[in-house]
Amino acid sequence: MSPYHPVVIGSLQVPGNLFLAPVAGYTDRAFRSLCVEQGADFTCTELISAEALVRNGVKADPLIRRAALEERYAIQLFGADPEVMYQATALLAPYHPDVVDINCGCPVPKVVKTGAGSALMRQPSLLGRIVEAVVRSSRDHVQSAPVTVKIRSGWDSTSINYALCARIAVEAGAALVSLHARTRAQGYAGKSDWLHIRDLVSRLAVPVAGSGDLFSPEDAEAMLRETGCAGVLFARGAMGNPFIFCTTRSLLLTGSYTPPKAAERLHTGLRHLQLLAQDRGEKTACLEMRKHFCAYTKGIPEGALLRNKLVHAETIEEYRALCRGAEDPVSYV
Repeated sequence: MSPYHPVVIGSLQVPGNLFLAPVAGYTDRAFRSLCVEQGADFTCTELISAEALVRNGVKADPLIRRAALEERYAIQLFGADPEVMYQATALLAPYHPDVVDINCGCPVPKVVKTGAGSALMRQPSLLGRIVEAVVRSSRDHVQSAPVTVKIRSGWDSTSINYALCARIAVEAGAALVSLHARTRAQGYAGKSDWLHIRDLVSRLAVPVAGSGDLFSPEDAEAMLRETGCAGVLFARGAMGNPFIFCTTRSLLLTGSYTPPKAAERLHTGLRHLQLLAQDRGEKTACLEMRKHFCAYTKGIPEGALLRNKLVHAETIEEYRALCRGAEDPVSYV
C-alpha cells in the first residue's frame, strides 16, 4: 500500500491520511481553513469542554463551527461525566460534524484536575463509559457520526496502559484511536515512543493514527513506515506551517518536495490574520496573531528582527506594512 492512502473511520472514508490534530488556542477555524487549503485530509476543532457546552453552548459556537473549506471535520469534546458527555454530544447536531472525537490525552493541569483529558487513563472503566455514552448520543442525535478517541501512552512511566485503554474504547464503539506516544508526566518533553504506536496497530482492528514528534515531512514518512499506522496527526509541527500537509503529500507521492519561501509564509500568515478577523474582529485577531506570526517567521531571513516588530502590531495594516518590508517581499492584496 502507498504511504499516502485513504482511511476508513466507521462510515466515513477520508481520502488521505494526513490529519491536523486539535491544539488548544491554535486550531481555530481560520487556521483549519489554511490547513485544508494546503492539503490536510482531515481536521479537528480545539478541545471543547462538555460541561461548558451544556451550561452555555452559544459561547462555544465560534470554536465548534465548520470552516468554509472543511469538507470533513471532527469536533473534540473533553469531560469526565458520561451523562454530560452524552448531553454535549447531542448539542453538536446542528453543526453536523463528520466525527466526534473524545480527548483522553490532554496533559494540561486545568483539564486534568477535572478528571478529564489524560486523567481518564487512570480510570479505564470510566473512559469506556464515556465512549459508550458519546457513541449512543451520536446514534441518537448526530446521524451516527463515528466516534474517535485520542489517548497517550499512559499517565507516567509506571503506568503505560495505552493498550488497555484503547481496547476498552474500541469495545465501547470507538472507530479510530489516535495515540500520542508520550505519557502525561512527559507533557511535550522528551521523545515520543513510536514503538507504542506500532504495538497498538498490531492489537486493534480499527485504524490507529500516530502523533508525537512530527515536525517535518520526513518525520511523517518515517512514522508511517516504522509503525504501520493508518494516518499521522500533525500538532505543533503544523503551527505556523500549514504547508507541512502539501509538502508531506509531495514527499509520500513523489519522493521530494519544495519548502515554502519566506514570501509565501508571510503571505499565508496575513491571510490567516484576515480570516481570523472575520470571526473575532480586528483587535482580537491582531492580538491572537502575535503568537502565530512567531511561528510563521521561524527560519526566514531576519526572522527574529521581524518578530520583535510584529509582536507590537495592533492593526491589520501594521502587519501588512511590516511584512512588506521584510526580506523577500511580496505584494499582498
